[in-house]
Amino acid sequence: MSLKPFNIGRDCRVVLVYNGSRIDLPTVTGFNAAQRTHQLESNPLNDMPLFYDVPGGWGGQFSFQRDGSGADDLFAAIESGFWSAGTVILGSIYQYVTECDGSLSTYEFIGASLRLSDAGRYQSETLVTQTITFTARARNRIS
Repeated sequence: MSLKPFNIGRDCRVVLVYNGSRIDLPTVTGFNAAQRTHQLESNPLNDMPLFYDVPGGWGGQFSFQRDGSGADDLFAAIESGFWSAGTVILGSIYQYVTECDGSLSTYEFIGASLRLSDAGRYQSETLVTQTITFTARARNRIS
């Protein structure tokens, strides 16, 4: 097995699980995530300032080609559930990263709230790309 010197975009896969069901988005074309923090600061009279970043969840988005109605159906069900019963259910996002040494790292974004921030642009002879934006309670390493 040969080692790679760095990760490239093709080293990442993303799976969405919502309300216990896997949502198939076969052609994910982009994924980004960032830790959210609340910065605390202390300004002692007798020393330099101190800063503390308190974890405050994660946020990000992923884009995918519209290969079927999976995302549209998911968000129709989310809206329907809210308007009929007042429920908002959180999901999970799994990120699989193939590391440079060939091993696999798996991360789970738990308690993810989802928004279909771009339902797609339909234009002649152009791929339709959709985007889901998320905020999550935490990111855990699974393996």
